[in-house]
Amino acid sequence: MRVLGIETSCDETGIAIYDDLSGLLSHQLYSQIKLHADYGGVVPELASRDHIRKVIPLIEQALKDADSTKDDIDAIAYTAGPGLVGALLVGATTARALAMAWDKPAVGVHHMEGHLLAPMLEVPAPEFPFLALLVSGGHTLIVRVDAIGQYQIMGESIDDAAGEAFDKTAKLMGLDYPGGPRLSKLAEAGSAGRFQFPRPMTDRPGLDMSFSGLKTFAANTIAANGNDEQTRCDIALAFEQAVVDTLIIKCRRALDETGFKRLVIAGGVSANKRLRTELGDMMQKRGGEVFYPRTEFCTDNGAMIAYAGMQRFKAGQTQSLAISAKPRWPLDQLAPL
Repeated sequence: MRVLGIETSCDETGIAIYDDLSGLLSHQLYSQIKLHADYGGVVPELASRDHIRKVIPLIEQALKDADSTKDDIDAIAYTAGPGLVGALLVGATTARALAMAWDKPAVGVHHMEGHLLAPMLEVPAPEFPFLALLVSGGHTLIVRVDAIGQYQIMGESIDDAAGEAFDKTAKLMGLDYPGGPRLSKLAEAGSAGRFQFPRPMTDRPGLDMSFSGLKTFAANTIAANGNDEQTRCDIALAFEQAVVDTLIIKCRRALDETGFKRLVIAGGVSANKRLRTELGDMMQKRGGEVFYPRTEFCTDNGAMIAYAGMQRFKAGQTQSLAISAKPRWPLDQLAPL
């Protein structure tokens, strides 16, 4: 069976075709970074308009790359939420229109379930059960995963997501959008120990997190120490270390609580080199394993939606052709397979 996946939740248009026997056959990705750079962040209306322009040409190219036609497609999966409602509706209306025209079933996919399952596209893939750390621009979640659809949110950020904190702090430092990766690059030239940032909510029990205060701490540090190049590098390093340490402390507690030996990290921030390295070191010391998707599948993409859609489709979970999008949609409300 083959599933066409459509991802349009924010500022990337992702299209992919996944075959349950052959794996990923093709994937196309168009990023709107240049479009939004002048505004310092995503402009929802512009994002929606750009998805409209790109989605059909990318579908045509994905079919061509997979040497497939509409007759080879068994179902159409699309991101139904969470995300920007206008952007979501572009993908939803495209998927529902194609489903009706091609006489195929449609499958609405939860965006964060797509990220959570993205490491399944790799070899080796993690086996259930495992602990998942989902870190992106919009979400930071620690999730117990017993099977597809069987999710327990153990901890989450009570304010800014980790990726959001990266981007906001980068903006304070005068870095262009998207600031998170640029801040991490700046941190590579930083001197450790010059600045010491707090590790929020690690001095109390529990798995919830908070990152908004780190942005304020960075603003105060910049104001007190100036903004020359080396100072910016040192602040970037101190900030990154604080975020990574916080995530590691919380993951360690969750692993102790569950007893799991497998940890999955996914979402845009999972591409961060320091986070990957230090989580890998932690899991090695614990006699466990860490899994993550390749860099191109850390950010939003159609491959993860096609894969997640395939699992839902094979379990018989499809939707009517009524067009709907869920800008807010808790992960633990999903139906199990």
